[in-house]
Amino acid sequence: MSRTALVPFQLRERPFRGRDAVRQGLLTNRQLERTTWRRLFPGIYVHGEVEVDHLIRCQAAGLFLDGRGVVSGLSAALVWGVEVFPPGVMDPPVEVTVPEHTRLRTKGLVVVRSRLEVGDTARAKGVPVTTTVRTCFDIGRRLKLSQGVVALDAMLHKGLVSTRDLHHLLDTIAGWPGAGRLTTALKLVEPKAESPMESRLRLILVAGRLPRPRAQYEVFTRHGRFVARLDLAYPECHLGLEYEGDHHRSREVFQRDLRRINALRAEGWAVLRFGPGDVLRRPRLVLEQVRRELRGRRSAATAPV
Repeated sequence: MSRTALVPFQLRERPFRGRDAVRQGLLTNRQLERTTWRRLFPGIYVHGEVEVDHLIRCQAAGLFLDGRGVVSGLSAALVWGVEVFPPGVMDPPVEVTVPEHTRLRTKGLVVVRSRLEVGDTARAKGVPVTTTVRTCFDIGRRLKLSQGVVALDAMLHKGLVSTRDLHHLLDTIAGWPGAGRLTTALKLVEPKAESPMESRLRLILVAGRLPRPRAQYEVFTRHGRFVARLDLAYPECHLGLEYEGDHHRSREVFQRDLRRINALRAEGWAVLRFGPGDVLRRPRLVLEQVRRELRGRRSAATAPV
């Protein structure tokens, strides 16, 4: 008989409290000590064959909190369906928010002590979390500006929250620490942004004092035929900007991109394409390339015929 067949089906996929499994007669304390089970937090276990990702850790943290608080920040955003951890961050700790005088400390958690107002908490995927609005509020006021804007873009694009919701929240709790940072972030957000890297590319340009580009701009021929949609664009200069991820390396996508770029050039558009190395490691080069292209196309447009 296989190992999996010996595992109670209730315990095969999600974290669980060891004491609950023992009380229900599913396991004994001695069985919990076996390598079949992996302890994620004190008293919280998961089957050893489960791939432990951040969502699993959030589920485990919710069980460990046991009513003392909720999962919050970027961890809550992930539970709501938006993964926006900074590039290169591997296996981040789970952020939780607990009332100010709650004593809580354990490995694998980042504990934030803050007020949780009525209506600030919810459940999603079985996890106690901050609501989408409170999650955005915390992200926007506590994280670095660029990181906060990237996360807010993603939450807004997914329709989990609206800028109106966030402005209303600011009006009601304007005195909270960091509320001013959220106010600044809300001036920079773009609900049309379709990926965190696209957001980061836009923020490089804005931080470099270039005009804010249009997001998801649709290009048409003079006869009204659709040509392409660009990640970012300066329509007055017929300049498009694209972020190219790994999915553009496949043969089929590559061929489609070639046809698309040729069609844009036929309409007088130039397109600058940037990859992850450009956006994450060479932002100054990105900024200079865009600035130079804008300057050149503006000069060409005003040159005498």
